[in-house]
Amino acid sequence: MGTDVDSVKGHTNARADEDIRRVDPTIGDLIVMQALPIGAYAAPVSAPTERAVNLADVARLAGVSPATASRALGGHPHVAAATRERVRRVADELSYVVSPDASRLAGGRTGRVAALVPHLDRWYFAALLDGLAGALRSAGLDLLVRCVGGAADRAEQLQRMPGRRVVDAVVALAFEVDGWDGADVPLVTVGGPPSTVPFVTIDDLAAGRQAMDHLIHLGHRRIAMIEALDPDQRSEEPVGRRVAYEQALAQAGLPQDQDLVATVDWGGVEGADAMARLLGLRHPPTAVYAHSDEVALGAIRTLRRAGLRIPDDVSVIGVDDHPLAELTDLTTVRQPVREQGALAGHMVATALSGGDPGPGIVLPTQLVVRGSTAPPREERR
Repeated sequence: MGTDVDSVKGHTNARADEDIRRVDPTIGDLIVMQALPIGAYAAPVSAPTERAVNLADVARLAGVSPATASRALGGHPHVAAATRERVRRVADELSYVVSPDASRLAGGRTGRVAALVPHLDRWYFAALLDGLAGALRSAGLDLLVRCVGGAADRAEQLQRMPGRRVVDAVVALAFEVDGWDGADVPLVTVGGPPSTVPFVTIDDLAAGRQAMDHLIHLGHRRIAMIEALDPDQRSEEPVGRRVAYEQALAQAGLPQDQDLVATVDWGGVEGADAMARLLGLRHPPTAVYAHSDEVALGAIRTLRRAGLRIPDDVSVIGVDDHPLAELTDLTTVRQPVREQGALAGHMVATALSGGDPGPGIVLPTQLVVRGSTAPPREERR
């Protein structure tokens, strides 16, 4: 056995009809590409070199067919223990390593999960991906991140994914999915609205009520809202955080003044501009409820530049618990972002293993009171 193994390991590409030799004019080195079946591909290697050991070599020296050798190395249950041990021993002697990609494709799986992400430059999406990647890694799955554009591009990507079979499952981050035709490719949504497919999210209405009820409880009666919308995710349905504003005012018996509502695109600068408009009102608000911490921090910048003190003159509250919220002492409503991503990853792993991931999970949010909110000035007198 040792002599045969040594002869295989020392064998070189000597026959011209098995090799395609060419000279790369850019570097002047001889490049040797092993002849492969039509449609196959091998990366060029510098010559002279030893031919890489392949599965056929392992099978020949173990005295089995290539198919049996593949099943033995892949841990297939229908291979005799003695045969499996013999094939593995030969593979070890030849230093043969099974290609993960080839093994996955042979089993009909890629071992990859695609994450469709609308924005890569926002903390929220990065935190979701961090939780998702960790859960998938624990399940032995790789993560493929694909940045998608507006609503049309997202719909197109979702439509193409099942047929391409480049991934085993898809996770849509924080955007609405109208329908899914990929019966053989599980889909999970995370951070978006509840869906007909398995999902992980929070209750935006409940989060908004926690913020509004806090301001009302402090005694504020003139509360502004900076509503932040993603320009690519406009929906005909009212956003839960806006519904919370209107509902809280109604239940407290407070009037709804549309002048106190500023609707802007998502972002800190947009929040700053909205706050500037609100300060221009004849009767400015005593408190501001922002749909996100980034928007709230933008509002705070405008207030400070105007010489106003927070929370002495104006209280500000956000939603999310962005890492900067704690550093800037911003009162907010915390949502478990990384946990949502991790749960989405566990749901994908469950689905791929043949289990039932369940219809959906709604995680609770938590009011975090810091130094940006206080009773209005007249209440403190």
